[in-house]
Amino acid sequence: MPKEHQISMKRFLAFIRKEFYHVFRDQRTLLILFGLPVVQIVLFGFALSSEVKNIGIAIQDNSHDIHTEKIIRKIGSSSYFHIEKPILNYKDIENRFKDGSIKCAVIFPSNFGSDLQRLGGAKIQVIADASDPNTATIVTNYLNAIVRDYQQELNPTTRFNYQILPELRQLYNEEQNGSLNFIPGVIALIFMIVSTALTSVSVVREKELGTMEILLVSPFKPIMVLIAKAIPYLVLSIINFVIIIFLSVYLLNVEIKGSFLLLFVESILFIITCLSLGLLISNVTASQQTAMLISMMGMMLPTLLLTGFMFPLENMPWIFQAISHLIPSHYYYIIVKAVMLKGLGFSYIWKETLILVVMTILLLTISLKKFKIRLS
Repeated sequence: MPKEHQISMKRFLAFIRKEFYHVFRDQRTLLILFGLPVVQIVLFGFALSSEVKNIGIAIQDNSHDIHTEKIIRKIGSSSYFHIEKPILNYKDIENRFKDGSIKCAVIFPSNFGSDLQRLGGAKIQVIADASDPNTATIVTNYLNAIVRDYQQELNPTTRFNYQILPELRQLYNEEQNGSLNFIPGVIALIFMIVSTALTSVSVVREKELGTMEILLVSPFKPIMVLIAKAIPYLVLSIINFVIIIFLSVYLLNVEIKGSFLLLFVESILFIITCLSLGLLISNVTASQQTAMLISMMGMMLPTLLLTGFMFPLENMPWIFQAISHLIPSHYYYIIVKAVMLKGLGFSYIWKETLILVVMTILLLTISLKKFKIRLS
């Protein structure tokens, strides 16, 4: 290697080392970089689960026969329900719903057992709190399944001339692990916020500190300056990725069914996309506060709402579905689900990968133009 190239490389490495010093001196940056991802992955993995468990349920048993006792025992033994004190009357039901102590009530009529034996059928009244319609639907489905299971126990040999028995299978999540619904989206959210937020202040910080003139007279080309500013955050984001995967696998019991190498490469690509977006924000804003606000809040809401992991995109108006295709995390979310949860290979995600590559090139090109204007 020629001596001039060696000198340039040493200067470039020294510039990168300077950027590392900037990162490690700022405790807020370290908190955002390592504290925020850990809190988010644990919070979404444990607290924000789509599973419905320990729902408060109250029962009014007007029959007090062996059938109602067995059904009540089945409800109580289920992890989905927590039986509260019995209901006294209909007015008591309304009061219990108002104070929030129960989400569901079951009423057995006084002639439940006799109707079941004499008529071969009996009715149960189920009242659910539909202020949250999704939870109400899930709770009533659980109760229907428990009642059907008991009915099958009473009539195990019942046969009909024609019988249709659906056989259910839950693909990609047979254990019904609620964390699988959130982990891919949380990983996309973490990188979108953290990587973008950290680089969004890298250039504007030089302007606020009055060191932009140093960059102006430096021997590096503008593209090399931007790369040097992005490399420390790229390295630290890769470490972040390893931590997130470790927590997902060993703390939240999420299995990586596909190629870890493919997931790793795709994650690096997405991190670079986020860093490029952060550099663009840093080059068009006038202060660190503005850059941080745009990168944190401006990236969080679209990632939460328009990637598909919180709310189905198919249910949204076409205009929001169109906007979702402009968000990089939308494609990374699809990639993580395909590789991590479904075990698919590159042939299934090449379109999303290509879109991320094109987005990265466009963001870097625009960032470089804005940076040259800022230096001039």
